[in-house]
Amino acid sequence: MFWLSRCIPYRYKKTEEANSIDEVIEVLVINAQNGKGMLFPKGGWEKDESMEEAAIRETLEEAGVLGKIESKLGEWSYKSKRQSIFHEGHMFPMLVTQELDGWPEKNIRKRKWVTVSKAREECPHLWMREALEELVRRHKQPQQAEESK
Repeated sequence: MFWLSRCIPYRYKKTEEANSIDEVIEVLVINAQNGKGMLFPKGGWEKDESMEEAAIRETLEEAGVLGKIESKLGEWSYKSKRQSIFHEGHMFPMLVTQELDGWPEKNIRKRKWVTVSKAREECPHLWMREALEELVRRHKQPQQAEESK
């Protein structure tokens, strides 16, 4: 088993432009190294760092953004495409506070902001869509509590 720390970087759009929570939140996706498909930043963690620190580091290296890491969305296990080993991915949301012009993997990674709906369409794996749904669910709860007052 190989452990990975993953991150869904997100930000809020201006609310007058949005009709639903799916349109209020934008997520940042990056291209896979082979150029095929869009993914969320990920990577293994070092012995001297926590899962959260690894998620922050990998997101900076692969997507060039900084932000506030939030509580884990969940854990997902899946089989590697390249090797016959299983990965256990720990997914964290990150509210982006800074988007950098330069970052370590800028020359091999493209990044783009997309709506949650668009991300659902582009995510190649079920576990990625499930993590997105958990992010949306968390953001709907405070909104529903406000509406019921």
